[in-house]
Amino acid sequence: MNYHITKKVNYSYQDALEKTRAALGSEGFGVISEIDLKEKFMEKLDVDFREYKILGACNPKLAYQAIGQEDKIGVMLPCNVLVQEHENGEVEVTAINPMESMSAIGNADLEAIAKEVSQKLKTVIESI
Repeated sequence: MNYHITKKVNYSYQDALEKTRAALGSEGFGVISEIDLKEKFMEKLDVDFREYKILGACNPKLAYQAIGQEDKIGVMLPCNVLVQEHENGEVEVTAINPMESMSAIGNADLEAIAKEVSQKLKTVIESI
């Protein structure tokens, strides 16, 4: 199993961002943080980097259930979804696969929640 779920898309970077936000909303996720690494690298390092934005996505219901099973799970929240444009112009959307990171915890109830989150994120990526 891979630590991420990835899809190359035939959209512009901006369209991919919009479609990703909409797809996340359709699966019950809200975007609670955004990190624009192109902007940050320019600001902090004076480096011109490609389009690379990390969306912190949270499904409140599932996050609440997960915290109920493992109170320190917050260090793994929110679920990161990456939209990036490679130097060759290809645009890619990638989501974390929570099944990989959560399996190390060894909590069967938490794994059931991680499986549901993974399926929802897979649906998000496939729908873009």
